Amino acid sequence: MAKTLIEIKQGLEGHVGKRLKLRANGGRRKTIERSGILAETYPSVFIVELDQEENAFERVSYSYADVLTETVELSFTDERTIASVLEQ
Repeated sequence: MAKTLIEIKQGLEGHVGKRLKLRANGGRRKTIERSGILAETYPSVFIVELDQEENAFERVSYSYADVLTETVELSFTDERTIASVLEQ
């Protein structure tokens, strides 16, 4: 797993436009699973455009701290987890 927020951000910047699956902690023992495309990265957050047939809304945003604390787990179609992306 990445050790800093900067490493997470740099790892995600290289995957903008690629398909991913997202697993997030929804609170109270709920796990939310969604799929979409990594649309944009910003200094504090990243945006995922969701598949419309599966979700009621178009986009979600998460902070890099969510990835660091494992509240959000990302899996790209060409790699297993975000950890493998960040180790490169």
